[in-house]
Amino acid sequence: MAGLDLPFACNCGEIRGFLLGVSPGNGNRVDCYCGDCRAAVTFACGADADADVPVYLYQTTSSRIRFDKGQDQLAVFSLSAKGVLRWHARCCGAMLFNTLRNPKLAFAAFFTDRTPDAAPLGPVKTRANVQDGGGKSHHEGLAHAILSLARNAIPARVRGTWKTTPFFDPVTLEPVSEIYVLNKKERAAATARSGQNPSGHT
Repeated sequence: MAGLDLPFACNCGEIRGFLLGVSPGNGNRVDCYCGDCRAAVTFACGADADADVPVYLYQTTSSRIRFDKGQDQLAVFSLSAKGVLRWHARCCGAMLFNTLRNPKLAFAAFFTDRTPDAAPLGPVKTRANVQDGGGKSHHEGLAHAILSLARNAIPARVRGTWKTTPFFDPVTLEPVSEIYVLNKKERAAATARSGQNPSGHT
């Protein structure tokens, strides 16, 4: 089944684009309860998080992302010096995507609340870092997430489509925006507002 082109935008509309040819078969919807994702949202948006509400993501490849407007407003930060890259709107703070630091690993997690209708992305198949209490957590649908990642990232590496990415320079492999790494005070403040403790330095 052919995928759909799904529009997305930041809160103020300065950044707009499309997820290209997406479907339940070429990505994986995830509800993530990890402290790091939640701390990232509180840092970018400047708002406290509800501990019972996850971060809603659709994991796919970077080649399926196209910006049509406002790419100059795209900013990136990380919670640690080697952590996941968190791409957000400089203009309004809206979280947009997570990527890995190595563009050859063609992975991008889209924040699904940035599109008016996420139904074409399919149902949620994975619930990550579900909190059990006492600092313990578990994953649901982890095998599906790993299979989806392999099914999409490996062909991208073999075919060279990992080079088609709006987040990295295809020659230097450097991010298109300078990475801001949170200091300890900023990270502690974001964690405190996230409603739970971080799951690790990512």
